[in-house]
Amino acid sequence: MPQSLSNILLHIVFSTKNRIDLIQPEIEKDLHAYMATIFSNESCPILIINGTSNHIHALCRLERTVTVAHLLEMVKKGSSKWIKTQGNEFADFAWQAGYGAFSIGASNIEALKHYIQNQKQHHQTLSFEDEYRALLKKYNIEFDEKYMWD
Repeated sequence: MPQSLSNILLHIVFSTKNRIDLIQPEIEKDLHAYMATIFSNESCPILIINGTSNHIHALCRLERTVTVAHLLEMVKKGSSKWIKTQGNEFADFAWQAGYGAFSIGASNIEALKHYIQNQKQHHQTLSFEDEYRALLKKYNIEFDEKYMWD
């Protein structure tokens, strides 16, 4: 077969450093758009991106030649630099060091899009920490709590 094809779907989750509420409503839409551009520039188009004041969820198609680590380095580094230009209140902005990246099947796209779209409502009753623990369990990822948070 002369052509290499793939459809690798990733659910990506990461928070602000120490889960500080720094993603303010007045910059949220522009931040998401800026991040979507970075994903696109890495040939990993966003299907949906949303979150709350302290974390982001994204669903993207991973380009077959791009590593998850490279993609997230570019997205987090680029968006962190951008947000710091949005005002003095963002001068100390930082993302957490780690991230969650979970593969999903094509049949789960619509359910995950709905989940990501409703993040603000979802987090009226659930903390990011509890949500993240639940995701790790759902995706069968073993974790050590003492290394999860920064």
